[in-house]
Parts: sequence; structure tokens; C-alpha cells
Amino acid sequence: MKKNLCILLLIVGALIGCSTGQHVARQQHQKSIVVLYENDVHGQIDGYPKLAGLRDAISQSDTAWTAVVSCGDYLSGGVACSLKKGEYIVTLMNSVGYDAVTLGNHEYDFGMPRLMELLPGLNTPAVCVNLYDYQGSEPLMAPYVIRQYGSQRVAFVGVSTPESMDAEAYSFFDDKGRQLYDLHTKETYQMVQQAADKARKEGADYVIVLAHLGELESETGVDSYGLAAATRGIDAVLDGHTHHTYARTDIANLDGKKIPVSSTGTQFANFGKLVIKDGKVYTTLVPAAENTYTSEKVAATLADVKAQIHEQTSRRLCKSDFELTINDASGKRLVRSGETNLGDLVTDAYRKAVQAEIGLTNGGGLRNSIKAGVITYGDVLNTLPFENYVIKMEATGQQIMTMLEKCTSQLPAEEGNFPHVSGMRFTVHSKSHRVTDVEVLDPASNTYKPLDLQRRYTIGTIDYTLKGGMMNNCPQLPVTAQLYAECVADYLSTFANGMVDAAYARSQGRITFVED
Repeated sequence: MKKNLCILLLIVGALIGCSTGQHVARQQHQKSIVVLYENDVHGQIDGYPKLAGLRDAISQSDTAWTAVVSCGDYLSGGVACSLKKGEYIVTLMNSVGYDAVTLGNHEYDFGMPRLMELLPGLNTPAVCVNLYDYQGSEPLMAPYVIRQYGSQRVAFVGVSTPESMDAEAYSFFDDKGRQLYDLHTKETYQMVQQAADKARKEGADYVIVLAHLGELESETGVDSYGLAAATRGIDAVLDGHTHHTYARTDIANLDGKKIPVSSTGTQFANFGKLVIKDGKVYTTLVPAAENTYTSEKVAATLADVKAQIHEQTSRRLCKSDFELTINDASGKRLVRSGETNLGDLVTDAYRKAVQAEIGLTNGGGLRNSIKAGVITYGDVLNTLPFENYVIKMEATGQQIMTMLEKCTSQLPAEEGNFPHVSGMRFTVHSKSHRVTDVEVLDPASNTYKPLDLQRRYTIGTIDYTLKGGMMNNCPQLPVTAQLYAECVADYLSTFANGMVDAAYARSQGRITFVED
């Protein structure tokens, strides 16, 4: 009798245990999945503790599995990025703990060798379907990674904009113009589709694309809206590159199914939040000001990084009563489509440093405004964060004219190679896309004279100008190499009484726009 009672108790206990296990399993299956995403952080490092804090708060609520991903442009674009060529950013991202990242065009800024040094130190896979050695048969990165969240599996597929092959050409071609790497412009959509199909076959329940393409049509013919429309079996496209903000835009895929495409803007203005629940996918944005959560662990890492940065950047240069800006009066970015006082000052610095007739730079290289007040070396690095050097080159008037017309031909759309100039002025006809009235300052008479198409002029600029498509095939003249941030820092240190000259309070009218 006692023996039977013991057996009965064992059976009941087993049934209770089984019921409890089933209940736990059912709870886990019912938990949603929340994927937090960002794009185009560009060195805005204060957002990392808040991103991790939001993730931790959701995890601690025990209502959802959580993930953190990046859609690119995290390694370059600010002081924290430039000082150690991305190393500080890797440290911070490892402290946060990412599930997957893809490559933005600015991941190539420090050159492909440096990128290949940094990525192994990042404690998460960088996924990218379309980055190959030139004529190579296998991608340099894993096309996707599959993560397990409870009983569900999510594949993250990465894709990088083919525009990088022009904008960051120095990373894709050697000094003799020979191609080293390829982003397979024509096959990009097909490569994403193949990765999605393969991930599904490996058991992925959901496929999320981490894209750095931008939603706008480009010369490459590759964009995030086009990607969503040209594929099937993808549940969402999280995007970066244009810095535009949209919580959700639905694009019909090849099967007519509406696929959400979303982007957070830039510099942690928003935190993206993708939710997978009951078989459906939702995207929304959490404005930075509304996120009150902070990770103490990541905040401690950030404090250590900031202390190291301060040691290297606190040198005072001068003071300014006004902002040196990349924006227009409304706060909208102008530097890629119009003249700004910052562009005027920077090109003056280049021209005078190498004693050239003309100063030239691309608007896309001016990354951040310099606020009014005390200006430090760190402020200059925040504006000029890349490893570019000031050079002196020679070009004919015809080459200069061709460059001006090419680099203004997309107006009113933004153009990374929009020309900012010193010692020169010109008129842009924004509808007919003509450039006229090009004049160069004659130092002897201190008057402007018409550009002579046959004459050769000296130009103070940066080495990117020769590599990035503005002034190809122009001879470089010998000058002492100087980092472009150092050049501008030296120029700022020359102002009388330590104050930026009032002539830079506004743009100086070197570029005139005519609508015709």
C-alpha cells in the first residue's frame, strides 16, 4: 500500500512538473521580440548608455526578448571616432552588446586595412552581402547571422551602399586606380534575396535587413525602397545613409505584401524599435528626449572614454561670437547644397596654408558645426574627423570649370562633393545646371578676374579631392604634409585678440544662385 502511494505521488509530481514546464514554454513562446536599431550615429557617443538602458529595461520587464542592431556609419564622423580611428567606438559598442551590425559608407573612411583590423575586435558579426574582393567569389563578411530568441529565430541580413565605391574610392582602388574591392552594384538586390532565401532554409522565422542604402533614388540604382520592392520573404528593412527620419514607410514587395522600411535619422536623435508579436512586425521610433533609461555599465565605459578624449582635445584655439555652421538659418543642413561661413573659413585655411591661388573642399567633408564660444582642438576634430591631409595641386581652368559643373549638377538635391571655395567666386544656375561668371582672385591687384580655361591654377585642398571624384588626374605639388584638422586649428589660432574675424559671421557670397 505504501509502495503504491509513493508511486502515485511520483506520478502527480511529474505531471505537475510537466504542466509547469509547458506553462513556462508557452509563456516564452508568447513573448514578443523587440529589436532596437540605430543608424548614422557618427560619433554621438552619449546615446550608447541610453540605448543599452532602454534595452535593459525591456529585458527586465520579462515581456519580450531583446536585440540591438546597427545599420551603419558608427566608426567615423566625430572626435571619438577620429582620435583612435574607430577604436573608442568599438569599445563602446562592445559595452552595449550588439546582436548584429552592417557596414555604412563611412566604415571605409579609415581605409579597408583599418576596417579589417577593427571588426574582429567588435563582439558581434558585421554582416554584408555585397562586399567582395575584386573578382573574388565569396563575400568578405557573412551575409547574415541568425539569432535565437526563445523558440523563434531571426536572421539579420546586411547590405552596404554601392555609392561607397565613389564617395570612398580610396578604399576600393589603389593609388594607380586599380580596383581592389567591389560592392556589386548591379547584383545587390539579388544578393540580398539569396541571403534571405538561404536564411529561411536554415530555419529563420523572420528576416530583417540591416541596410545602409538610403531611401532616395541614386545614380547606382540601389535604394532601400527599391530593395523592398524587388524582393520577397523579407519582413522589414531597417535603413540608414540619408539621415532622414521615418518610423515606417510600407513598400509592396514582389508578392504585393507591405514591407515596413524605417530609419532613425542620425546621431541618436531617435531610437528605432521593431516589435515582432503574434507573427506581425511593427516599427516605431522613440525620440531621444523621451528615453529616460540609462545603463550604468555603459555610462561608466563612456566616462572613461570621454576622460581619454578630453586629455587629447582640450587645447584652446580661439573664441567666436557666432556659430561656424553647416546649416541654414532654419537648422536644415546646407553645406552639401550651398555656401556656409564654415566652408568659407576652412577653404581660406587650406589656400593660405599652402600659398595657393584657390582653396577648395567638399561640403560632405564638413561634418559638424562649431558652436559660438571657446573653440578647442576637439571642436575642430568634431568638424573634420577624417584622416585627410592638406595638399597643393595644379589644375587648368577647364578642369576647374568641369568640376564646378559636375559637383553642382544635382541641385537642389544634396551632393557630398558640393564645392566650397576660397579665392574664387561663381554663379550656379540651379535649373539649367550651368555654372557661369567664374572668377579667381588676383593677389597682385586684389581684384577678381575671369577664369582662364587654358591657364593652370594652384589649389589648396585635401587629398580626398584627388581620390573622391572632384579633381581627378591633377598633378600634386610638393608641400609639407599636414592633417587637415591641424591646418584649420593653426588658422584659427592666428586671429587677432584670439577672436574669429567678424568677416566670418555669415557666408561671404562666393557662390551666387540663379533660378533659370
